[in-house]
Amino acid sequence: MDVYEAVASRRAVRGFADRPVPRETLERALAAAAWAPSGSNLQPWHAYVVTGGPLAGIKKRVGERLASGEPWDEAEYEMYPAALKSPYRERRSAFGEQRYGALGIGREDWEARQRAAAANWDCFGAPAALFCYLDRDMGRPQWSDVGMYLQTVMLLLRAEGLHSCPQMSWAKFHGTVAEVLSPPGELVLFCGMSIGFEDVAAGEARTGRAPLDETVTFVDGL
Repeated sequence: MDVYEAVASRRAVRGFADRPVPRETLERALAAAAWAPSGSNLQPWHAYVVTGGPLAGIKKRVGERLASGEPWDEAEYEMYPAALKSPYRERRSAFGEQRYGALGIGREDWEARQRAAAANWDCFGAPAALFCYLDRDMGRPQWSDVGMYLQTVMLLLRAEGLHSCPQMSWAKFHGTVAEVLSPPGELVLFCGMSIGFEDVAAGEARTGRAPLDETVTFVDGL
């Protein structure tokens, strides 16, 4: 699989097969991902790869919190600006319509939307998950470094025949995740990532992208 194919086929998969992911495959992809760029080579990411009983334990604990109606943990970072402006507001809305529309869930069916969202914390059935942390003292450039690292991980997973789904939603239960992983207190959970082989029967469509001229400006003197 070449780089263009990996980029074109990577998407947030929300349906995984009940098939184990070999540890050596994950180790190979993550060892290669260490070459992702970062300013002054800080490599600010701290990744925890979780499978088996520990992952089942995280899923169970979060499931119990959801069932009891317990509120989310206090946010440790702002996921989106409070006042999301155009065109980002429209793109987010279009994503929601496509995502829930594919599931046959209407805009006003809040209960069904909540049930669909809850699948995040079951990793959509994936047998492996990566939880990505960084030091609380890091600034915006280092957060962008972590984004480049995660993209590199996802592309390498595609080269291994695997799929993934990056999920900031795990930050809503950072306390529960920490109960199992016991990360150092100076680390903040940025996101989780579900990893596994795609359940092709799920058949969810890929979200579209803005046309090139909306996001790229060529300045070439012509």
